[in-house]
Amino acid sequence: MQDTNEGKGTQRGPKRREETGASKRPLAPRPVTSELPLRKRRHAASGGQWEAKGEGDIFSVTDRTAHAALGRMTGGVSPVALMQSFSDWAWHLSLSPGKQAQLGVKMARKAARLWGFLPSAVQGEGCKPCIEPLPEDDRFESEAWQKWPYNVIYQSFLLNQQWWYNAAVDVDGVTPHHEDVVEFVFRQILDGLSPSNSPLTNPEVTKRALETGGSNFVSGYLHFLEDARRLSAGERPVGAEKYRPGETVAVTPGKVIYRNRLMELIQYSPTTDKVQAEPLLIIPAWIMKYYILDLSPDNSLVRWLVGEGYTVFMVSWKNPDAEDRDMGMEDYRSLGVMEALDAVNAVVPNQKVHAVGYCLGGTLLSIAAAAMARNKDDRLASLSLLASETDFEEPGELELFIDESQVSFLQDLMWQQGYLDKWQMRGTFVFLRSNDLIWSAWVKSYLMGEQLPMFDLMAWSTDATRMTYRMHSEYLERLYLENALAEGNYWVDNHPVLLSDIQVPLFSVATRTDHIAPWRSVYTIHLLADTDITFILTSGGHNAGVVSEPGKTHRVYQIADTPSDASYVDPNTWREFVPERRGSWWPEWKAWLRERSSGETTSPPSMGAPKFGYQPMDDAPGRYVLQE
Repeated sequence: MQDTNEGKGTQRGPKRREETGASKRPLAPRPVTSELPLRKRRHAASGGQWEAKGEGDIFSVTDRTAHAALGRMTGGVSPVALMQSFSDWAWHLSLSPGKQAQLGVKMARKAARLWGFLPSAVQGEGCKPCIEPLPEDDRFESEAWQKWPYNVIYQSFLLNQQWWYNAAVDVDGVTPHHEDVVEFVFRQILDGLSPSNSPLTNPEVTKRALETGGSNFVSGYLHFLEDARRLSAGERPVGAEKYRPGETVAVTPGKVIYRNRLMELIQYSPTTDKVQAEPLLIIPAWIMKYYILDLSPDNSLVRWLVGEGYTVFMVSWKNPDAEDRDMGMEDYRSLGVMEALDAVNAVVPNQKVHAVGYCLGGTLLSIAAAAMARNKDDRLASLSLLASETDFEEPGELELFIDESQVSFLQDLMWQQGYLDKWQMRGTFVFLRSNDLIWSAWVKSYLMGEQLPMFDLMAWSTDATRMTYRMHSEYLERLYLENALAEGNYWVDNHPVLLSDIQVPLFSVATRTDHIAPWRSVYTIHLLADTDITFILTSGGHNAGVVSEPGKTHRVYQIADTPSDASYVDPNTWREFVPERRGSWWPEWKAWLRERSSGETTSPPSMGAPKFGYQPMDDAPGRYVLQE
């Protein structure tokens, strides 16, 4: 019997299916038959209309009220979903004597390896470790960890961590989702118990305490009190107040030219004598504030586009409250994308529009573009999707928090509040990167006594928004649980929309370390759209990979064009054979836009279109972005 993981760190995250990809998947909508799951039959039979469950039933209301109260205590995590996962794992493990024996052998081997490591560990210098951390695990990189007794402490921890991973996975009969949840929970517990998090077992903290006479713990305690006070008061972290929209971030000049109950439309002031004939309309995600694309002047995508001679319009979403509980996905499409497009057409008449969507905004924009194509609405010149998913079959580690039990539990919490609060959603993202966002900060701020640095991107990430009850329920049900958009079962105006109807050129950007829109999931647009696609895979994560201004020579990206009639290439092959380029992907996008434009330049359009009702109002960044 051979331990296939010996000497390697613990694998992270859900496993992905193998991509073989010989042809594109069928795009026709599924018929309403008994072969469909009940939820999908209900939606198909109702013309895709969403229905709130049990609104007027006193028994259902009682249940939902109880679930909501429990959800506030658990941070929105369903205890039933966790129990289902662990019950599935524990029962199958208890009925698997071979797996139990294998774990016993692994434990004995790891104990023997650690025992064999002890003699050289005492010497410290030049001691070869018996297990290496994963490449992304930098907790034990310091030289201090390679000396006795800390080398034995961290090596035993890594061996123990690896054993628990082996215990969580490959238990015959456990569903893949339950296996991923169990592995994730074990990982969170072990990350919390890491020797790097304790002042007694972290040599760097011990050294700092000796150097400062223990004052680092005093400073750390003061940092802890201040953070706790801000958290309880609903305030942003220390230093974030320096990055206020309209003052230090989101300062690109412009005017709000339209406002409705869901969004403001900003038109940015030109900085060149001539502009490209075709304007750009950007649809950002509504889970966070739009100014991720207009941060500081030196890394603002909006400012860069304006400086390159484009007329840029940006949607700024309202931060909804309980009164907006019934605003759904269709409202975001019609009041957001379509009304913004109408305004752009009024300001820049007789020109097609380059439409750009980021994250959830890209998903919404793809729905709108498919509906427009179905209705023979040809106002778009191109479609650019930045870190946006259209196929949710494999949404990465977010899938850990999405199943029938969890979504139902979350809906009950939103039903009572009228929205999903920003701290509830942010908590999910934080746990996906607990080592970076929780325990690393714990060590630096509370044990080392250092004040954590704050910069524009980090400050923006703390400026979250709420999401309406209906919209988020529809989003989770229709897109995540049912994958309705990819399967041709997402309905707009009583008819399904198909991404294969989109005929305009498509530019898709994915980022390598994205926890929110994994790049392989983004890549599946090749299977869904029947048009020319340019795909870019860039270094960085969901946000930093998009905010990639020119001049950053350490950034790399890969880019390739796929004509509509080309054969499908699976993502792993694509990544292996497409060469890397160094620098920012923004200039590549600019060249792509120019090639798909008329090439004409004109004088900048007027600010707004007063005769059509688009009167310039507030200066950018407007009012909605300032809502708490």
